[in-house]
Amino acid sequence: MLSYRHGFHAGNHADVLKHTTLVACLRALRAKETPLLYVDTHAGAGSYALREGFAAQNDEWAGGVERLAAFAGNDAPPPAVADYLAAVIGQGGAQAMERYPGSPAIAAAGLRPQDRLALFELHPSDYGPLSALFSGDRRARVVNADGFSGLRGALPPPSRRALVLVDPSYELAADYDRVVEALRESLGRFATGVYAVWYPLLERQEAKALPGRLTALAAEAGPRGAAWLDARLRVRGSRPGERGMSGSGMVVFNPPWRLADALREALPYLARALGTDAGASWDLEARE
Repeated sequence: MLSYRHGFHAGNHADVLKHTTLVACLRALRAKETPLLYVDTHAGAGSYALREGFAAQNDEWAGGVERLAAFAGNDAPPPAVADYLAAVIGQGGAQAMERYPGSPAIAAAGLRPQDRLALFELHPSDYGPLSALFSGDRRARVVNADGFSGLRGALPPPSRRALVLVDPSYELAADYDRVVEALRESLGRFATGVYAVWYPLLERQEAKALPGRLTALAAEAGPRGAAWLDARLRVRGSRPGERGMSGSGMVVFNPPWRLADALREALPYLARALGTDAGASWDLEARE
């Protein structure tokens, strides 16, 4: 949807979960020397100013990465959370942050010279900054196109190793169906890829049904199906009929080795750090 700008939400609790999962996946996948392709279907601008522009209007990052960094100063984080904080704020701390790196920047920093990136962004106002950010990175291909359609040409990669992040806005009801269809087609073309799908926790039927619709696809991926995990982080309670997002989740197909263990350790910590009321909770379901 061309009205959506991720800059409003940069560094919020959803980014914390999404990027903690991304950093953990990259760390595990770097263990093999074979080149890796990273595909980002909704790459955004790649990097976001926090104290001006969109992000400064709602300061959602204050309840996300900043709150987490402050909590970690008093309660040592588990390894996956520590890796995430190192990737997004380094040694300066969240109070010193001027910009938050989006998933393309986080992935680029965590990839090696032999790896490649395919970054899709449809919004012209975000494509420009994204293209400029990666103008000097010969590993990256930045495309002003719909990422759902772009997956068809990106998979399977010659190396037969890929990590695909699917992160639409879900502002259109059609996005829920498009996510399912894109994953069905991608798993059919390349059943062994790692696919990480972010989704919102909302009090609307399409959002509630999406995780089950996604995990049901695993049975269609090859003779033995695909392994998967579904990790959820809820930062507050919710009431039937309300419109706000109370948390988010990640469905990962073919999760890297020990990703479930890393998230099982990280999620309760994140719920304590980012929770705003007694409804804060976490859940992780996995099938190997």
